[in-house]
Amino acid sequence: MIVEQSEHIIREIQTAFMGKDEIIRRVLTAIYAGGHVLLEDSPGVGKTTLALAFSKVMGLSHKRVQFTTDTMPSDITGFTMYNHQSGQFEYREGAAACNLLLADEINRTSPKTQAALLEAMEEKSVTVDGVTYPLPSPFICIATQNPLGTAGTQALPESQLDRFMVKLSIGYPSTEDQLQILKARRYKNPLDSIRVAAGAEHVIDVQNYLSSIRVQDEILYYLIRLCEATRQEPAVELGISPRGVQALTCMAKANAVLEKRSYVIPEDVQDVFCDTCAHRLILKPQERIDGISERMILQKILMEVKPPELVKGRKNA
Repeated sequence: MIVEQSEHIIREIQTAFMGKDEIIRRVLTAIYAGGHVLLEDSPGVGKTTLALAFSKVMGLSHKRVQFTTDTMPSDITGFTMYNHQSGQFEYREGAAACNLLLADEINRTSPKTQAALLEAMEEKSVTVDGVTYPLPSPFICIATQNPLGTAGTQALPESQLDRFMVKLSIGYPSTEDQLQILKARRYKNPLDSIRVAAGAEHVIDVQNYLSSIRVQDEILYYLIRLCEATRQEPAVELGISPRGVQALTCMAKANAVLEKRSYVIPEDVQDVFCDTCAHRLILKPQERIDGISERMILQKILMEVKPPELVKGRKNA
């Protein structure tokens, strides 16, 4: 049931976001894993379209914040207002009071506003005037940002990057895909024809189901060794944290669900390793000058760390 409904979700999103099936699948995997998604790429490649498509097809309450330099923390958390009739202060919800928050161009806003979003992402709650208000469940943030160096952007702090389950780059579509995009937008916006294929209950059910996905000790040891290898890599200044290890475990479980399995195999870990861990690495300055990227380091580690050889009869154990 989960796999069939997931395939339905993917097919609906493909009608509005064409030619990037792997990106669609990875975002869905992160949502099932209970994480947040950061989309980084050049303006105009479809980051916002993808986020809006997910909010519509999954039937989640959603809000959008277009971040600018003057976006205030209260725009995210909400604020208290004095009611003259009741003589009391009343809480007014902010943009975070929804199931899916689209944080557009997150790296254009101030660190203070980013910190307000950080609490919402990590604690699933917001604090206003000393009072904590829980956010709806599930709460998912899909954030977009333009590459660093684009006018008006500033780097997200490492503490906030670490809160995103995955960081994805969409890339430019192929010639054939661009032709299909132009045809699809000839008469209407494809987003208008997207049908609801799930709901908040489906997301919660899948997230709860992940706790029953079996992970052998050999697999846990394998993903720990992968993350430890990043800390010992000479080119890396800051490796994968324990939070990153936990994120990798959740992503591997969610990937197993989409592959119609109730257990994790090494290929699940390998499939999600780069997307889950690349944004958590900090390379030494000289490596960046030499053109070395985080994904190149992670691919090298995948080749060096040998996966466990599971006994066939124990895969289902």
